[in-house]
Amino acid sequence: MADFSRPGSLYGAIDLGARKQALEAQARREATGPQTGAAASIVDVTEETFTTDVIDRSMRLPVVLDLWSPRAPGSAQLSPVLEKVVGDLAGRAVLARVNVDASPQIAQALRVQAVPTVLAIFQGQAVTGFQQVLPEQEVRRWLDELMGAVEQFYEANPGARPPAAEEQEAPEGPPTDPDLAAAEQAIESGDLDAAAAAYQRLLARVPGDEDAKMGLAGVSLIKRTEAADPADVQRRLQDPADLDAQLLAADFEMLSGSVDEAFERVIAVVKRTSGDERDKARRHLLGLFDALPADDPSLAKARRALASALF
Repeated sequence: MADFSRPGSLYGAIDLGARKQALEAQARREATGPQTGAAASIVDVTEETFTTDVIDRSMRLPVVLDLWSPRAPGSAQLSPVLEKVVGDLAGRAVLARVNVDASPQIAQALRVQAVPTVLAIFQGQAVTGFQQVLPEQEVRRWLDELMGAVEQFYEANPGARPPAAEEQEAPEGPPTDPDLAAAEQAIESGDLDAAAAAYQRLLARVPGDEDAKMGLAGVSLIKRTEAADPADVQRRLQDPADLDAQLLAADFEMLSGSVDEAFERVIAVVKRTSGDERDKARRHLLGLFDALPADDPSLAKARRALASALF
């Protein structure tokens, strides 16, 4: 039976798969609190950017590689800790995050057997790592040992030491849309209605904006579940005719990162219902689809299953 745990924070508890880097970074900031100026030292890596973001960078400073999955509960525990401890180094190391579901070839090349896996890459080589969820104190101890070894390398090879400010300067990017910024600020203050309104304003101006689409879907998920009792939803699931319980259960599964399970649940409802109930389930599922980027691998599978259920 599904286990619906209530989110502990607003966006920090939501892991809906391979989201875009901007929303992932925003979620991490809200989950872990304000960070140092080393935010530029946290990057999301794909198969296309691995050489540049990991191998090339590791020739100048250590790269902590976080191989994670939205379907691994341990990743949700460990990743914020890594972000915090690497961020405290103020640019002396880089945290590179790899979603192994979206970039399986990286995991295969590194012979990763389970997630989360953490590897330290330096001078193009994997020099140390671990494959378990560690408390913050132990992660800091591991990282201190890594940085100590790196410092010894620099002492023996002074020409390899990077300039002091090289990795601390954040790259310039496009300015943040004011409505997107307003939505993020509203989320930080816990004002879901204001966040939804800001996302809706942005979508009215730019109907295809993916950040706004996913943000609005995420806010809607939270609003639908914030007053619901997970235990009550579990009890109500014993009644197959309780459509609302099934849809709420799918919402909770989405919030916990169980994307495929949520999609399968609603598609099963579509299969066994008709008329208005089927249409309600179908529209709910389309709303869940909006919480993921268009290229998320779970979407293509779910869309095919929905088509099969409808026709």
